[in-house]
Amino acid sequence: MSAMAPAHCDLLIIGAGPAGMAAAVAAAPSGASIVVIDDNPAPGGQIWRDGPGAALPPAARKWREALEHHANIRVCSGTRVVAAPAPDQLLLEDAERGWRMQWKKLILCTGARELLLPFPGWTLPGVTGAGGLQALIKAGLPVEGERIAVAGSGPLLLAAAATARAAGAKVVRIAEQASFAAVAGFAANLLRWPGKAAQALTLADGRYRTSSHILSVEGNGRVESVRLRQGAREVQVECERVACGFGLTPNTQLGQMLGCALEGGGARALAVDAWQRTSLPGVYAAGECTGFGGSERALAQGAIAGHAAVGNEVAARRHEAARARWSAFAAQLHRSFALAPVIRRLAQPDTLVCRCEDVPFSALADCSGWTDAKLHRRCGMGACQGRVCGDAAQFLFGWTPPVPRPPLSPARIATLAGLSDHNVGRQ
Repeated sequence: MSAMAPAHCDLLIIGAGPAGMAAAVAAAPSGASIVVIDDNPAPGGQIWRDGPGAALPPAARKWREALEHHANIRVCSGTRVVAAPAPDQLLLEDAERGWRMQWKKLILCTGARELLLPFPGWTLPGVTGAGGLQALIKAGLPVEGERIAVAGSGPLLLAAAATARAAGAKVVRIAEQASFAAVAGFAANLLRWPGKAAQALTLADGRYRTSSHILSVEGNGRVESVRLRQGAREVQVECERVACGFGLTPNTQLGQMLGCALEGGGARALAVDAWQRTSLPGVYAAGECTGFGGSERALAQGAIAGHAAVGNEVAARRHEAARARWSAFAAQLHRSFALAPVIRRLAQPDTLVCRCEDVPFSALADCSGWTDAKLHRRCGMGACQGRVCGDAAQFLFGWTPPVPRPPLSPARIATLAGLSDHNVGRQ
C-alpha cells in the first residue's frame, strides 16, 4: 500500500480503525477509488494498535489483509487532517508534505478518546489513562515488576489490567466506581452476547472491587500510592503507576468543523441516520465518533456506511441486524457503568483542570462558560488546545465547547501556507 494519496478520490475515509477498515472493504467491490487516512503508523485504530509490545489479534490481521487485497484502496498512514479549505476538500499532512484531497463521498471514522478527569495528584508522572497505559505498553513501555493500580469505570479497566499483567506488571487493585448490583446485572445480561461473556471470564481478576473510586494519588515527584474510597471506608494502596479510565468521548471535531450535527440531549456524538449518513450531504460517519459501542458495532456501522456511500443499499441492509445487536450491547454498557455524581466532586479547589496552563478548579468555578474560562483564565489555550480540559469542563460544569477551528492538529508552516491561496474566508 502506497503512502502517497492522489489529489482526487471517489471515497475518502478518515480513520483506519475497525469502522474505517470495514467501510473501505465494503465499498471496494464497486470499483470506486478509495483513500483511507489515519494518523497511526499502521491500520487498526486504538483497539488494534500495533507496536513492539502488541500481539495483534487474528481479526486485526484479517482486516489488514482485506485492505491489501483491493487494489483500489490506498491507505495513507501517519497522515493527519489539518483543515477543510474548500467544499468537499481536506488539507492533509504527513511526515514529508502537505496536500489537498478532493472527495466525492466522505466517511468519518474518527473514533474516540479517553475522558480524563481531574483529581488530586492526577498530574504526577506515572498517572495515565487506562487506554493510555495499554497504548504505552504496546509501544514498548517496560512495566515488568511495577505495581499498578487501575481505577475508573467500565470493561476497559479489566482490559488495561490484563495488558499490564501480560507485560509483567503486578496489578494491585482494580477500582470500579459502579456498584456491585450494576456490575452483576451487566454480567448477567452478557448471556445475550456469548462472545463477550467468554471474554469477561478471561479478564476476571481477584483484585477487582466495585463501589470503589479514586480519591487521590500520593507521591513526591512520582507515584507512590493511591488513595481509594471503597464502600464506606478509605484505603491506601502502594504502587508505582496509576491508570484511570472514566469512559470515552467521541472525536467529533472534524465532523463539527464540516458542519455535521450532533445528537440531541447533550450528547457529543455525530448524529447519523439508518444509512450512517450525517446531516451533511455526501458525508457519513461510523464507529465511536457516533457513540462508544466497541469494535463489533464499529465494524457493522462501517460496513453499512461503506455500502451506502457507493449506492449499494441492498448489501448495507445485510448488516443492520449486527448493528442493532451491538447497539443494544452498547446501551447496556452505558446504563451499567454511568458515572456516579461523586465523580464530579473529586477535584479540590487547588486541583489543576487545565494542566497545560496550570488553571486550578477554583479559578473556573465562577466562570459562565467555556469562552469565559478561555478568555479570562487561559483554560484550553495550551498544547492540547482544550482536548483534555474541554471534556473535563463539560463533565464538571456542563459547558458546551465551541465548534472547532482549524488547524485541527499541529502542522508545518508550509502546510498552512496552502490555505492562503484558496478561500481563506471559509476558515
